[in-house]
Amino acid sequence: MARLGVNIDHVATLRQARGGHEPDPVMAASLVHLAGADGIVVHLREDRRHIQDRDLTVLREIVQTHLNLEMAAEDSIAKIALNIKPDLVTLVPERRQELTTEGGLEVTEHRDRIQAMVYLLHEGGIPVSLFIDPDVNQIRAAHKVHADSVELHTGRYANTRRYQEENAEFDTLLQAAKLATKLGLRVSAGHGLNYRNVKRLTGIFEIEEFNIGHSIIPHAVFVGLERAVRDMKILLS
Repeated sequence: MARLGVNIDHVATLRQARGGHEPDPVMAASLVHLAGADGIVVHLREDRRHIQDRDLTVLREIVQTHLNLEMAAEDSIAKIALNIKPDLVTLVPERRQELTTEGGLEVTEHRDRIQAMVYLLHEGGIPVSLFIDPDVNQIRAAHKVHADSVELHTGRYANTRRYQEENAEFDTLLQAAKLATKLGLRVSAGHGLNYRNVKRLTGIFEIEEFNIGHSIIPHAVFVGLERAVRDMKILLS
């Protein structure tokens, strides 16, 4: 069964909307763990729009499963990562005007910068994943910069409206996962996945983990966070 990493950024987004202390993403992480999630995912953005530095510090103390820190390939965030020591850093593209991360990292265009960041994090004992589109060139580039794993961007698959389009995107993800595995990269997947579209992707056995956030948090509004996580875990079984 593929593992489930739950992104709790949206809990922090609700808190920041009022500028108070609730809801607490640290408490959310505890509930997510009790519900059976295999890891916690957070994105420390440069503009600190949701997760804050203190959140990350406390999460590192309480997360006993697997803490995946998403971050841009920026020196200031890297210093925090090297101090906090997450179990994994996932390098992602980041634009201030976007609502959420759109599209994968352009490894081929920024190879030198990304390779330097991978080296820096490896020196600190932190494994590195690259969030990339399911593209052959990006996967080969990820291998060349010595990433440990890749997270395949599933946005195009999630946004399809016709079955033929879904089939085409599924096949693209399948071939990308197979190539990454052949090159020795571990494979995860995420973005736009929900309770309707994730089940089919469990048929791609090379995908070891699904990182999901947005669909779980809205579902939790109606059924509670623990139930929302358990429902997703069932789909991955």
